[in-house]
Amino acid sequence: CDLRWWMACSSSKRRPLLSIIYHITTKMNCSSRSFLLLKRVTTQSFTRARPFKFSSASFSTSRSLSSLPSSVERVGEAFVFPNEYPGQCYEFNWTLNRDGVTPLKKSAFRITKPLDLKIAGLEPHPKSPLAVKTTSSKKTLVEAGSDQLSFDDYDEVTQRTKDLLSLSDTLYCPEGHMPATTTTVRIITNSDKLAPKLVAYLDRAPKRESTGCSITAYILEDASMEAFASYAIEETGEGDDVRSVAAVVCTGKAIKVEQVVAGLELSLEGLVEDEEARKKEAEEAAAATEK
Repeated sequence: CDLRWWMACSSSKRRPLLSIIYHITTKMNCSSRSFLLLKRVTTQSFTRARPFKFSSASFSTSRSLSSLPSSVERVGEAFVFPNEYPGQCYEFNWTLNRDGVTPLKKSAFRITKPLDLKIAGLEPHPKSPLAVKTTSSKKTLVEAGSDQLSFDDYDEVTQRTKDLLSLSDTLYCPEGHMPATTTTVRIITNSDKLAPKLVAYLDRAPKRESTGCSITAYILEDASMEAFASYAIEETGEGDDVRSVAAVVCTGKAIKVEQVVAGLELSLEGLVEDEEARKKEAEEAAAATEK
């Protein structure tokens, strides 16, 4: 055995034979200088090769949550929802479900400000606020329950519109207030051309949790649907918690923003009339009770 050759070898080459050599040198009664030196080398190699034993006791347990800054306590609990992305929000989808629309293609954008338009892949309208003239368009809308349109016919078209909106590739849902009011509006449409205009028309409202609005508009652009424009107002709730809500339905191959805004304005007028009528009725009931 050439000791100089052995010392020149890398550790990876020496390691497989260290164990054998170590036992030979310890059991043999060898006094030669080469064997004694080899024994010392193998012993040192084993000492260096021993793995470090990790002990939890070597770490101080004093570092705990109490040592973290107080600002951590101000951070709310984090929730992670799988498969959520722009256009796919569970909370907003449940709100649309309550409105009768289910985004089956998992692409529905809640748009409350111009930045939301960019997230949806659209460009904001250059004019904001957008003034819309609706005098002539109001003549084309029919109120459900009138002589021209029964509630049954209105409900049939509305349900068909909701079904087709649910099948749309992408839904754009502008939300806000009617101009100069606090009446909440949500518009559900598959039209990427109408959405920027409607966002520019509505007043921006504080973004809160996704809930139902006083006015909900269902705007469907589809070549298979006949031109239809109507609105309906109904009361919801019981007892003292009665309020009026409105729905606008517009369908056709190409829908103009004037027609949609006309339906929103007519709905607002109906809501105001109902509120005034309930207020007057309550005052008359109070006066009768005092007498």
